[in-house]
Amino acid sequence: MHNPVFTDDCKTTPYWWDHTPRLELPSPAMPAKADVVVIGAGYTGLCAALHTARGGRSTVVIDAEDAGWGCSTRNGGQISTSLKPEFEKLSSQYGAKDAFNILKEGHNALAWIEDFVASEEIDCHFKICGKFLGAHNPVQYEYLGNKIGDQVKGLESGAYLVPRAEQHSELGSDFYHGGVVFPKYASVDPARLHHGILKRVLDAQVTVFERCQALSIDRDSNGFRVTTSRGSIWAGDVIVATNGYTSTLTPWHRRRIIPIGSYVISTEPVAPSLMDRLIPRDRMIGDTRRLVYYYRSSPDRKRIVFGGRVSLAESDPFITGPKLYASMVKIFPELAQTRISHSWVGFVGYTFDTLPHLGKHGGIHYAMGYCGSGVAMASYLGMRVGQQLLGQKEGQTGLDGLSFQTRPLYTGKPWFLSASILAYRWLDRLNI
Repeated sequence: MHNPVFTDDCKTTPYWWDHTPRLELPSPAMPAKADVVVIGAGYTGLCAALHTARGGRSTVVIDAEDAGWGCSTRNGGQISTSLKPEFEKLSSQYGAKDAFNILKEGHNALAWIEDFVASEEIDCHFKICGKFLGAHNPVQYEYLGNKIGDQVKGLESGAYLVPRAEQHSELGSDFYHGGVVFPKYASVDPARLHHGILKRVLDAQVTVFERCQALSIDRDSNGFRVTTSRGSIWAGDVIVATNGYTSTLTPWHRRRIIPIGSYVISTEPVAPSLMDRLIPRDRMIGDTRRLVYYYRSSPDRKRIVFGGRVSLAESDPFITGPKLYASMVKIFPELAQTRISHSWVGFVGYTFDTLPHLGKHGGIHYAMGYCGSGVAMASYLGMRVGQQLLGQKEGQTGLDGLSFQTRPLYTGKPWFLSASILAYRWLDRLNI
């Protein structure tokens, strides 16, 4: 805390929380029953609940923490097409048609979130601003050029190369060797987005129980008995929407989700002229390193919000903050005298095949595993799992029926993570 890179009043809560007041939710008694009980009050759970409630099902949402306490309000506010695997890899596994349908869901999610925010009139600083992806070495720049030059019809992104000689038109830094602009990507204030969805959910007569831990889910012939720290409730259907915070409550899901801490800092205010030089087009920024850094200006363009993975094991934000700061200053030396006002962490949910998953296991519906790109996909798949629960044909997705993989000896604690991060760090340093 005494490190000079921190402001005297540095917080370990997300910068976004400073500008979005927490809703004061009522605290009624737990009802005896509901048509649907949703576990998790992040983007996925709330969008699922919104759809089931509007579909005429009495719906209850429970969360062990405050609604939106997890990564739904702790992320960097970048919105992309969400899916990591490339077409060629997916084609070799599933065939070209299914590979197309899988990747198309990323495009669908991006289009859906834009329409959803507009139609629901959610004030969350949503903006189609584009993203600049910097190449951390010349080999990666060439790879990016080949990749965008060979796009599958129907999955075009509109991306275009920016050579290093023109890089300052996108980013006031010489750190990268050129890069690619994805013009359709978007930015959002994630806490304001969650706040807006929560208000719509409450308007739909959904009851949301905060600080209400689910202790067990027991199935019988008629439905489920969900026991919580505030009493038990019978449910006709249950949706699990816990992603990076999946617990022993649902061990089958926990064996398939890899929780990974993603660490973020926000700077104190910087001069407008400096911001205009560093991020002139207000793009979202990322790079091609295996241990990716992601950053942007805040919606009011007064601060830099900078995130990434900087520790082998999960750590304290006051330890990771200076490490993120050092990486930020390598990219933007002009920020060497700018201090950190906020340093925080959120847990994303990775999967072994780097794909999100939704479906039904043991009668329980679920959607999770967004692999660090969940703002649009979590909201979109929450809506889709709500449609699937209601039996609506529109709920079908290209992700349906995919095997949700695990590994031998894995029970939810990623013992292999430190070794993987160390290997990725060395590969990035070697520019491989």
